Amino acid sequence: MVFNKFRLLLVFIVMISSACNKSNNDSTLTPSSEDSVVIEVDPKYFLAAGLTEPITKVSQSLADGSTVMCYKIVSNNTPSDHVQGPWCPTNINDGIDKGGIWFEGGKLYDVDGPFIKNLATFYSNTTWNLYNSATGVINVTDTKAACEAAARPNVDPMYKNYCVQCLPSYFPGIKKIYYIPVKPVKSKYAVTIMGMGGVVGVAFNGINFDPPAPTQAILGAYTLAPFDDAGGHVNGATGYHYHAATGKSTKIKQSDAHAAMIGYAMDGYGLFENLDESGKESTGLDGSRGHYDTKRGYHYHVATAGANSFINSFRGVPGSFSVSF
Repeated sequence: MVFNKFRLLLVFIVMISSACNKSNNDSTLTPSSEDSVVIEVDPKYFLAAGLTEPITKVSQSLADGSTVMCYKIVSNNTPSDHVQGPWCPTNINDGIDKGGIWFEGGKLYDVDGPFIKNLATFYSNTTWNLYNSATGVINVTDTKAACEAAARPNVDPMYKNYCVQCLPSYFPGIKKIYYIPVKPVKSKYAVTIMGMGGVVGVAFNGINFDPPAPTQAILGAYTLAPFDDAGGHVNGATGYHYHAATGKSTKIKQSDAHAAMIGYAMDGYGLFENLDESGKESTGLDGSRGHYDTKRGYHYHVATAGANSFINSFRGVPGSFSVSF
């Protein structure tokens, strides 16, 4: 019951956290030639298998209180274009096929058995010990109750030194509702992205791109909460979600070898991969991680997968996001 109340609180946070927040340090965004071509959201890019109903166009309020036409996208929170998991290996001898990935220092690491075994050295702290030295068995949260006790800000002390995973089956029936402006509306100010409960955008399979995972809070309890190879994991507040773009979800190839498109930010501007087809990172990005060209208009390029981040702020006024169970 306590966790249910906590989860409801988080859902409430999710519903309000898309509000427009202007930092004291935000600078005014001035009009420029970058607004001569504005590309509307294309609902045909979304995979029907990931939706609970057809995408519709409705009048909806944005985060700044203005009302515009938005696409209402209702996701069933199950990616149809890749498998979910695995996350935690169960033995220190397990290979990379039995575990997910982890971010540290801007790099990606495979969470296999040897990685778990080596955590004390990896983090230069002998407190780390997620496995039984006699059997090699790794401590894994392998029930819903264990998941709920460990995958929260105040980790239950009994799950210290655990590999934390929550399975999608623990939280059935999740629906995610996104309202994204049909045509991006440029904000007067760069709009900050909220932390826990905020949403950066949506992939074409209906899964949300989230703000940075609270890795320091996770590590502070000597737990590890790996992401699967698609950059996603599960919690009780929003179900399955991404913290990295690793190339597993559906992408829209560009005709000019530009980086592929992977979804839309909550303000309606396109989200594109970090690297183009030749493996080069885009240059000339602004503080939000966006730039302009006449083919795609203004658009974002997400950070490298190990950065635990997608974009830095919204150029446009974001729509809203909510979760129902």
